[in-house]
Amino acid sequence: MPRRPRILISEHLSEPACIWLETKGMVVHCSHDDPDFENQLVRAEALVVRTYTIVDESLLAKAGALKVVGRAGAGLDNIDLNACRARGIEVVYRPDANTQAVVEYVITLLGDALRPKAVLSSAVDREVWTTLRAETVGRRQMNELTLGILGLGRIGKRLAQVAGAIGFEVLYHDLLEIPPQDRFGAKPVALDVLFEHSDVLSLHVDGRAENRHLAGKPLLERMKRDAILINTSRGFVVDNIALAQMLSERPEMLALLDVHDPEPIGEDSPLLGLSNARLYPHLASRTLWAMGEMSWVVRDVVAVLEGRKAEFIATAGRD
Repeated sequence: MPRRPRILISEHLSEPACIWLETKGMVVHCSHDDPDFENQLVRAEALVVRTYTIVDESLLAKAGALKVVGRAGAGLDNIDLNACRARGIEVVYRPDANTQAVVEYVITLLGDALRPKAVLSSAVDREVWTTLRAETVGRRQMNELTLGILGLGRIGKRLAQVAGAIGFEVLYHDLLEIPPQDRFGAKPVALDVLFEHSDVLSLHVDGRAENRHLAGKPLLERMKRDAILINTSRGFVVDNIALAQMLSERPEMLALLDVHDPEPIGEDSPLLGLSNARLYPHLASRTLWAMGEMSWVVRDVVAVLEGRKAEFIATAGRD
């Protein structure tokens, strides 16, 4: 009987993926913050993580049998690729599993922000009906607005496609030269121009250190007084102190923030209590379909363990 490799799962995966994986190896579920995690890690040949397990040099030093790390998602911020490569450990991931979910989330956040709604739970008379209709009016419509996208990777491209179809004028800024056929009508502009001209600015940059506080005071000050800032990428991209000051000075401005630094949000966050800062608990990729697709990174984990070529080998964290 062939030997079954030991596979350690440190964060939640979908049930179908776990059931399939159990036919391929000896599966152990142990949270990254469990006191027994290091004991399990020592014998693991594969480690499957999501967002909060930090795969760095200190973890790898305790994982002498490790052959492959699977990231059930697109971004690789929590995995030190160079440290893994130095030890001959393959890293596999699911680069497009959550793209649609994140784009839908951005559009629904925008819809809620732009279009106030009155929900009826009981019958109302004509006077209340008329008052509700008179008071519940969207001030701006999407086809009147310019959407700026910071980072035209997988998610940024899909957002440009959807936003253009809705009627937005779409601008973007990216470090790379994007071929015209991959822009979906979005127009490239300089970084400062993007902040100045966007009615809505959606952040979709990767986790490189240079992006820390990229959206800081110099660029935030360039934004329109009634601009909407959306961040579903990384919390540390935004300088919270500078943003809180800007929101306090500009009550017409709105920030819709799904990611934070740190997570969970601390009591000392300067954004807490601001009516024009809407803070969400990292929900953009939380659909059953997307979470299921991300979980199927286990296919590539098994491929590596069996000496086969994986479909999605991580080379960079661009999403």
